[in-house]
Amino acid sequence: MTILLFPILMIHSKLVPFLKVFILSVFILNAIACKNTTEQKPIEDSPAEPLEEEWVYLFDGTSLEGWRGYGLDSLPPGWTIKDSILTFDTELGLEQNYKGGKDIIYGAEEFDNFELDLEWKIPEGGNSGIFYHIKEGYSGPPVVAPEYQLIDDENYANIHDLTSYNSQFKAEHPEELQDWQSTGADYAMHTPDQSKKHLNPAGEWNSTKIIFTPEKVEHWLNGEKILAFVPWSEEWQQKKQSGKWDNAPDYGKYRTGYIGLQDHSSPIWFKNIKIKKL
Repeated sequence: MTILLFPILMIHSKLVPFLKVFILSVFILNAIACKNTTEQKPIEDSPAEPLEEEWVYLFDGTSLEGWRGYGLDSLPPGWTIKDSILTFDTELGLEQNYKGGKDIIYGAEEFDNFELDLEWKIPEGGNSGIFYHIKEGYSGPPVVAPEYQLIDDENYANIHDLTSYNSQFKAEHPEELQDWQSTGADYAMHTPDQSKKHLNPAGEWNSTKIIFTPEKVEHWLNGEKILAFVPWSEEWQQKKQSGKWDNAPDYGKYRTGYIGLQDHSSPIWFKNIKIKKL
């Protein structure tokens, strides 16, 4: 080994400048290669951009800011927060005595295309609804805004007299709750798929999701899609002209509006109301 290393040691001083130049050249070439590799990196490898719109809470359990009565500057009596729950505190009224209620809206902003999520529960014999695309200047949200129906499917017809109301629509069994009146229905328009529908009993929490776009509307209940339709389509127009909306010509015509909750003479509880613009 000593014999082999000796010549190298003798010429070491002559190699140093050459090695320095060589190493520097290699370093520069590597840097250029890395730069070219970075510039030519495929687009699909780039990190995903953050979502443009995030969830916004309309009610988070702590504040009623933004909420007011339909056509009013403040909340009507009965609507309050109890144990972090948006509550309509009232006694159960009977359907045959119903003359309209104190519906409320989230009046801070109008929404056009959206995904709305919330949780709700009603008492035995309870009735309420979720409105969207509400416009003011009418007798109330029901004559102008589509409604996701909330009701005690199991007990409602046993507690309330529906015969008079349903007879005007030529129901075969007017004493019974009609499918277009049941939970998850696009009220008086589109009916839910009963095979996919799981409604928790009165007094228990349910989750609802409404997705609205001009191409399709979806109603979800407890994690299942139970209804879908195309707004303003030929089928939609036919359903609107079927009789229920004869005295409400502006029903469903607006493409933007407020979100609202119905007082239908029934206690009602809501929580975790959030929305995402689409």
